[in-house]
Amino acid sequence: MMGWVEVALRSFVGFIILIAIARVYVRKPIGETSHLEFGLIATVAIILGVGSIQLAVPPAYLLVAIVIWAGGAIGISLFSLNNASFRAAIYGKGIPIMKDGKILEDNMKKQHITTDELLRKLRGKQVFQVADVEFAVLEGNGELNVLLKKEQQPITAKMLDHQVAPAKEPETVIMDGKVLNEPLATRGLNQEWLKSELEKMNATVENVFMAQIDEYGQLTIDLFNDVMQVPQPTELPMLEANLKSVIAELESFALDTENPQAKQSYKWCAEQMTHVHDNVAPFTKGS
Repeated sequence: MMGWVEVALRSFVGFIILIAIARVYVRKPIGETSHLEFGLIATVAIILGVGSIQLAVPPAYLLVAIVIWAGGAIGISLFSLNNASFRAAIYGKGIPIMKDGKILEDNMKKQHITTDELLRKLRGKQVFQVADVEFAVLEGNGELNVLLKKEQQPITAKMLDHQVAPAKEPETVIMDGKVLNEPLATRGLNQEWLKSELEKMNATVENVFMAQIDEYGQLTIDLFNDVMQVPQPTELPMLEANLKSVIAELESFALDTENPQAKQSYKWCAEQMTHVHDNVAPFTKGS
């Protein structure tokens, strides 16, 4: 076999093997992998790369090396899934760097973390004052995770005892001008409904680059032609406005009428509509 043909063949086979190992072994960004995971993948890649051009190395030797290194890496990964002690020994555990708002200098020295590095990692978490931090831990992959002090944490709906609508992931129903039937079916919808909604926006499937259905069942689209203006969904805002209008009219009727029975009836209806408005408000506000 000609040399360049063998190099091309080895390179192609090595490329396929590397893709297969990467998909089976680890499926996360490089920044989230541990040093061991990165080292094992890099070693396998080096073996494949060198083996592609070192024709003096028999393919059988390369195969043995790949099986040992890749098999060992996958075996370690699988065994660590159900063994916390083994996982901690191989990948390491999170090390506290700050606790109760105080920096743990001894732990920083053990992990070879300088003050500048600590400040840089905190800035990466949008924290610019050490005094704002209650707890910080250095993970096995070198990432610093931070818990802010209570008074520095963002206000949430739970803190305000405010009712919000349950969150649901959006479904992408059109991509690159093609309808995706499975996401539509997940929401119990079909292409007829989709085309009807697109007609309201003066759009067709072929003109839509991407379309999504949000958690409230509203369709939002992005067109291939960015110059065209896309009408924004108005159903939920209109519903809230109509409810407020009905409540205001009922309260006005209650003030205007001289009939005690009618006045009481209008007040009761206004209260009921207020309850309806409060119940749907989490959904209309979220739109």
